[in-house]
Amino acid sequence: MGRVSQQQAEENRRRVVETAARLFREKGTHLSVADLMKASGLTHGGFYKQFASKDALIDEATGHAFAELTQLHAAGLERHAGQRDEARQALIDNYLSVGHRDNPADGCPAAALAADMAREPADSEARRVYTKGVRDFAAALADETADETADETADETADEKADGLVRLSTMIGALVLSRATKGSLLSEEILDSARAALIRGLREPSSSS
Repeated sequence: MGRVSQQQAEENRRRVVETAARLFREKGTHLSVADLMKASGLTHGGFYKQFASKDALIDEATGHAFAELTQLHAAGLERHAGQRDEARQALIDNYLSVGHRDNPADGCPAAALAADMAREPADSEARRVYTKGVRDFAAALADETADETADETADETADEKADGLVRLSTMIGALVLSRATKGSLLSEEILDSARAALIRGLREPSSSS
């Protein structure tokens, strides 16, 4: 068999990263390299020609999953003509939906990878990428666009960041619990209650303002 071209090698690598990003969210990062390569339609032996280790793939797949999330947010703002509140409400509606609950492979990496990242070393690249992704997601949910170059000790900036973190924590917590209780009435009650509370909060003036 002839050597794989550089273009084909790059395509194979992209396919593995995309497949890993989906399967890690669906099944967890404990999934074996053999299973990942099989799902990618490639041989097990080709893995180490593309990646130094499975940890390296976890790092890259985590970044890929959060990049998808960022693109989703940007598309939402564009779809709502830059209207931040409308875009956030649509995001909350979609995030706390039965469809998202039932499709973790294409869903939020902050929720799907939380348990796995808790077991990663604190100084790992995957943990760094995950933490940045969570921070950026919270900023997208805040009352104003977070600016990491701004003075983060200012009261208004702190309040805006806190609002985003509360919303994100509520969304992730509700999603995780709804998945854990799927098959019971409680599962959809959790989604409905969290969604209603968050959207009500968007429509009401912040108590901190």
